[in-house]
Amino acid sequence: MNWIEKVFGHGEDLTIFQMCMRALVIYVIAIIYVRMAGKRAFGKIASFDNIIVITLGAMLSRAIVGISPFVHVVASTLVLVIFHRFIAWVTQRNHTMGKIVKGEPESLFKNGEINEKNLRKNLISRRDLMEGIRLQLNENKFDNVDEVFIERNGEFSVVKKDDEQ
Repeated sequence: MNWIEKVFGHGEDLTIFQMCMRALVIYVIAIIYVRMAGKRAFGKIASFDNIIVITLGAMLSRAIVGISPFVHVVASTLVLVIFHRFIAWVTQRNHTMGKIVKGEPESLFKNGEINEKNLRKNLISRRDLMEGIRLQLNENKFDNVDEVFIERNGEFSVVKKDDEQ
């Protein structure tokens, strides 16, 4: 057991070598946890998923620099990853929980009219709305737009008008 303390240290008084060794171990643990959390946690999904990313980074860094006990940090981050997967599983099966945790998409433009109330609610300007249209349709006008949403992940989605309209 003495070699473990020499390699990984104890407490906050760590050598450069010990911090580097801790960083390598945390890197491997982080890869395992990221795989456990799933692809959605590190894709462009929702703020719900960003929480796990920020929290894992903050907590795992504490184990590297020795601010918190190594095993405690690894165990508590594992609990968060498992809980995140559980919440994702629940929200996949229960629409009401999905609305509570992830929110709902909101219409910003429909039937030729901008929904000012939803713009204000989401702190989106008309310029932001036009940016979304340019990015999605490569157009700078509403002529071919049926509806624009702010999705649960914060991105714009633009529904084009049918050719018949």
